[in-house]
Amino acid sequence: MTQQSHLFESTKQERFFLLALSGIQFTHILDFMIMMPLGPQFIQALSINTHQFGLLLSSYTFAAAIAGVFATYYIDRFERRTLLLRLYICFIIATVACGFAPNYHTLFFARACAGAFGGILGSLVQTIVADSIPFERRGKALGTVMAAFSVSTVAGVPLSLFLANHISSLGWRAPFMFIGLISLLILYIAYRNIPQISGHLHHVQEGSRFKQIYEVLIAHRHLRAFLFIGLVMMTGFSVIPYIALYLTANVGVANSYISLIYLCGGVATLMSSRFIGHMADKFGKVRVFQVLAIISLAPILITTNLGPVPLWIVLINQTAFFILISGRMIPTMAIVSQMVEPKIRGTFMSLVGSVQMLASGIASVVAGAVVTIAADGKMEHYNLVGYGAAVCGLLTFWLVGYIHSDTKKA
Repeated sequence: MTQQSHLFESTKQERFFLLALSGIQFTHILDFMIMMPLGPQFIQALSINTHQFGLLLSSYTFAAAIAGVFATYYIDRFERRTLLLRLYICFIIATVACGFAPNYHTLFFARACAGAFGGILGSLVQTIVADSIPFERRGKALGTVMAAFSVSTVAGVPLSLFLANHISSLGWRAPFMFIGLISLLILYIAYRNIPQISGHLHHVQEGSRFKQIYEVLIAHRHLRAFLFIGLVMMTGFSVIPYIALYLTANVGVANSYISLIYLCGGVATLMSSRFIGHMADKFGKVRVFQVLAIISLAPILITTNLGPVPLWIVLINQTAFFILISGRMIPTMAIVSQMVEPKIRGTFMSLVGSVQMLASGIASVVAGAVVTIAADGKMEHYNLVGYGAAVCGLLTFWLVGYIHSDTKKA
């Protein structure tokens, strides 16, 4: 922990450090999220169905999962800052390429490339926070970094939707260009404010690297952590990709109000993220997670069973949905990141990131296969997706107790 103690000379330096990491999280999360509210536009512009849209979403997540596995070979062998900046440059190039894609298949490939780099970035950012911030303050720090999800919905998603709807010459391409421009600014901020982080390189790595990865992968407590994080992701991402489609087709929400729904949810989660992180530090990560896991079942089931209702009911429910679903991830990542020693944390967190993306991809593909569009344009069987998500949520409530006991042993 000596590196953590002397990495920052002032609170101001730590704040700018977390700001830079939050910016990186913001752009790669926005790059993933923007596909979901634009679902109706992609289906119309590319002449695809819900299953093909699910595959387009999963191209990002499956590529991120595969890349995360490959990243385990080298992620703990390089200085963190250099690796982060180089991966981020590759991510920017891939995202801009999405904006220039001429057809569905090219876009599919470009999304896979963006996912490959974005997925590694996500786990690397969380590894850097775990390497740099002591555990007793890590919940709040992760809350700050993961508020990027909130910022992406507060500003990024509505603005991207606005650009897609009002720049007719670009349409769905506009958000990718916007993300590319914002990413260049964040790249400069990260270059100026993220210090070298090399404490993990001081540990001697003995034996075959593949054997080391294999041992990290098959350890019983790690397998339970992978199952836990996978179920956490499936709980949310079986439902999230199809919210916009369901609200417009079944609930009767005008497409122009989708931005407002994401804006309200984003503002609320922006205010709640740091508070949830503080509560996790104060009352315990496991207890806070269990409370959020149970309460979140209500908006999940309401979302997937909702009929035509006034807009204010939709706003209240979806805001609660965003707060609770994103809020679970704060204690989740604080618990999981503490399960291993710093010398293998990068490897472990890359595998965790792969599991996150793989589970998200599986969830969106399975949900896309379950839901169908009827002749009248309404979505059917979304309620079945909600019931499956609720079962996954209940399993995480039970499993986190085992993860907690493993954390104390680590």
